[in-house]
Amino acid sequence: MNKKALAILMRARMRPNHHTNLALPPISNEVNQLLPNSRGNRSGSNGNGNLNNQRSFEPVRESMHSVILMHKTEVLDSVLNDFSEGYFSLSFENRRKLLITLSKEYDLNRTQVCELIKQYLGLKSPGNEVQSGGVEDECSLSTFYRIERNLRHSLKPVYETLFERINTHSEGLKFLTILRADILSILVEGNIASLRAMDSNLKDKLSTWLTPAALELHQITWADPASLLEKIVAYEAVHPISNLIDLKRRLGVGRRCFAYFHSAIPCEPLIFIEVALLKNIAETIQEVLWDNPPIAESEAACALFYSISSTQPGLAGINLGKFLIKRVITLVKRDMPHISVFATLSPIPGFMPWLISKLASQSRLAEAEDISCSSADKSGLPFYENILEPEEERALIDSLGDLTAGKSGMEILLNVLTPTTHDWINSDKLLSALKSPLMRLCARYLLQEKKRGKALDSVANFHLQNGAMVQRINWMADRSEKALSQSAGIMVNYVYRPENINEYAQSYFIKGHIHSSDDVKRYTQPLTENECKNS
Repeated sequence: MNKKALAILMRARMRPNHHTNLALPPISNEVNQLLPNSRGNRSGSNGNGNLNNQRSFEPVRESMHSVILMHKTEVLDSVLNDFSEGYFSLSFENRRKLLITLSKEYDLNRTQVCELIKQYLGLKSPGNEVQSGGVEDECSLSTFYRIERNLRHSLKPVYETLFERINTHSEGLKFLTILRADILSILVEGNIASLRAMDSNLKDKLSTWLTPAALELHQITWADPASLLEKIVAYEAVHPISNLIDLKRRLGVGRRCFAYFHSAIPCEPLIFIEVALLKNIAETIQEVLWDNPPIAESEAACALFYSISSTQPGLAGINLGKFLIKRVITLVKRDMPHISVFATLSPIPGFMPWLISKLASQSRLAEAEDISCSSADKSGLPFYENILEPEEERALIDSLGDLTAGKSGMEILLNVLTPTTHDWINSDKLLSALKSPLMRLCARYLLQEKKRGKALDSVANFHLQNGAMVQRINWMADRSEKALSQSAGIMVNYVYRPENINEYAQSYFIKGHIHSSDDVKRYTQPLTENECKNS
């Protein structure tokens, strides 16, 4: 495909360049369009079609069984081809059936495992007496080693052999990522313990096979094949590429795009990162995507990571981004030593869902108690929390006047934020009243709201586990519909300090400690009335 064909394709697929209305279908939809008989095609089959699919299930299952049991390596490739072709010919329902069969019938032999454990526990512990090195001691140790070896072998599920053999195939790694994507789709519909265990096993295998040493870093440029540039357009998940000019700008002066590739999946980026070279850390996405012209690269002091997109649904949960960010920092430092700041301008996808849920639960609690709307009265309720400061509540009520009669500040906030039309951004007075509580609550969400000791927000958790710190939160940084729904337009700057990356990552992993600037911490402290008025 040439550049002209790409331009035509983009004009057909992309929406007009409206800054406040950017959207992109989920990556899984793109994948479904590329795969025959994928989940996207599972509806609309008639009765005869279902019977044909059912008949095709057994041959595919038999070919899968052959791959697992095959000992003749000279014919293994042929059997693997038969299995992969058969798998892609199945409907999603039959893929589901096959994967569940694989997870249950080709699991480990627990009867054998229990028997070996009994044998092992029945042995007399050699303790420190084996130091004598006698014949009897050697026999005792040999028994231990034999049972331990057998136990390790027994704890390996049979389906692990299938994964390992598929990975030896020329297109095996791609097949495994598609297979895992199907597993994850099934698990979304319902938690099946055996399938969850098999997914964990396959995820561990893929993590082992996708180490940094096995990945190739490539800078995407306008000179790359149009087929590759099309994939960058299709897979961009954070800030959709709106037209050909937008794409050319992201690959031009003052911008960089780096991707990880694997030799087993040629011409297919696994993950890519977009970088803007700036004088300072950007506060809005407008500065990155649409402001013209870019500065001269020699004047840049900051490398800003503004989009990281993973292209393979089957690699979900495998942190290739960690390796990619570190490689890019090293590369930029080497090629442009005048750049000293490495930061992000990141979305906060979980903030508004968390806040709306918090406000709704508090409203239901207050209604259940059937008491007055006074915050002072409600404060005595068990589990009740007024998440608004008194000054914020007064400012919010004043901004709406008579429309707030008889309602508490949290009820008003819930009513303002819930509509998907986001009319509140059109009122300067309401925007001013909302800035203080939303910025403060966003800081609380990022720094204090956790799940299993780690940041509740998925993007925050990603950067924090990679060794970043929360540097700054930015009001009205992205006014797109998606950003307003996710985070009320607020974005956050994470900063990667090369000398602190390992230390920050370690403290977050062990203690859940989140490093942040004093400015961000200040948002979580109680406001005085003057501070609220000046915000």
